[in-house]
Amino acid sequence: MSPVELMLAALLIPLLAALLLGLSDKKPNLREAVSLIASLSLLATVLSLLPTVLGGDRPFITLLEIVPGITLHFELEPLGMLFACVAALLWPVNTLYSIGYMRGNKEQHQTRFYICFAIALSSTMGIAMAGNLFTLFICYEILTLSTYPLVTHKGNEAAKQGGRVYLGILLSTSIGFFLLAILWTWYLTGTLDFKAGGILSGKVAGPELIILLFLFMYGIGKAAMMPVHRWLPAAMVAPTPVSALLHAVAVVKAGVFSVVKIAVYIFGLDTLQASAGADWILWIAGFTIITASIIALQQDNLKRRLAYSTISQLSYVILAVFILAPLSTVAAALHIAAHAFGKITLFFAAGSIYTAAHKTRVSELNGIGYRMPWTMAAFTIGAISMIGLPPTAGFLSKWYMLMGAFQQEQLFAVLVIIASTLLNAAYFIPIIYAAWFKKAEQGGDTVIHGEAPKAIVFALMITASLTLLLFFFPEVPLQLANSLIGERP
Repeated sequence: MSPVELMLAALLIPLLAALLLGLSDKKPNLREAVSLIASLSLLATVLSLLPTVLGGDRPFITLLEIVPGITLHFELEPLGMLFACVAALLWPVNTLYSIGYMRGNKEQHQTRFYICFAIALSSTMGIAMAGNLFTLFICYEILTLSTYPLVTHKGNEAAKQGGRVYLGILLSTSIGFFLLAILWTWYLTGTLDFKAGGILSGKVAGPELIILLFLFMYGIGKAAMMPVHRWLPAAMVAPTPVSALLHAVAVVKAGVFSVVKIAVYIFGLDTLQASAGADWILWIAGFTIITASIIALQQDNLKRRLAYSTISQLSYVILAVFILAPLSTVAAALHIAAHAFGKITLFFAAGSIYTAAHKTRVSELNGIGYRMPWTMAAFTIGAISMIGLPPTAGFLSKWYMLMGAFQQEQLFAVLVIIASTLLNAAYFIPIIYAAWFKKAEQGGDTVIHGEAPKAIVFALMITASLTLLLFFFPEVPLQLANSLIGERP
């Protein structure tokens, strides 16, 4: 197949899977087989595109012209290739995990769950391959709408309330800010195409640039920068596989991916560097990192602690790209992958604990490492990566981040990274210590008889292994990230 045909296949495979999943509603084994086969097919398709992009080609396809000059246009560049690889790699693992989790917890509406998941992956591929702002916006909105039923999956009042917050914040920011920024960009440049060096270069400066930057950054609510972050902890009412989708596979990654892509291909790093007022985003990102880490430290509910950890970790990507150094831009791209592997491992472990022991609180985890060793070993690896210690992927991205901050003599960024690393350790290490070194509480309802179903344990061990492998074999992500900064004119 040609690269263009492979791009089309990457967009259509999840949609075809959604149709077949609907037809297999009454046959659970067939439904789950369809989901696994589709996810593996998407992975093979995306990986087939990797040599083309690494070789310097940028395959593209235009499907539809809405009005003259505005098209549904897809083009695959290095950052999009990295994001597509991460999402495609994690879909089959998440599907395997979902089979164990949904069956183990006897969840209702499982067919709807798999259908919405597949549609979300199709829109994620669209975001990764978007060739202009219009295409990015359309796929971004489809991702929001397709994940809403997943957030409200349980159907109780808490789920409905979480869904209202989720949908309200993401739609209001995207329509109120993101769409306005896109229209303003069209007015200024006459194009919405992503271009190396940025299409706004020489077209906007001063207060106008600062306002436009504000609209873009807060229009991308999925990046969860404070104060538009509340949708993320609100969405924790969803089942754990959905939390994994939100935090690792698609939603928040679509947010920070869009931030990096707009900074590099719409504004241009040189334009931002020359602007005296663009550094406000650095301060907001730093504030979000520290504040979310402090809030995480106070959470006893494990998923909420992980949710605030995600808010903090997402702003690492924003901080890195707005340090505006080549090395920090590489760090931003790397952290998208590093956070994805580490955070999905942590959520998988949280779901494993809930499935096997129905425990949701940090204070209930004393001695759990001896009863669920595989789960807690994976959790330990994921936590170490979030802290940023070797030999995990999180160390690589933080190292490049710090080097970029030193390169730009950006003392504020250096202090934020150091302080937040200590805070990360403060809210993760007590969990690890309690799991492995404290005695389990005695009592009938606290007894844990063993690990969660094998599908769950196998999936979380895969993601933990990926977190380690990215540290030892970072060549492909690094090559894609370096290609990203190499496209500057």
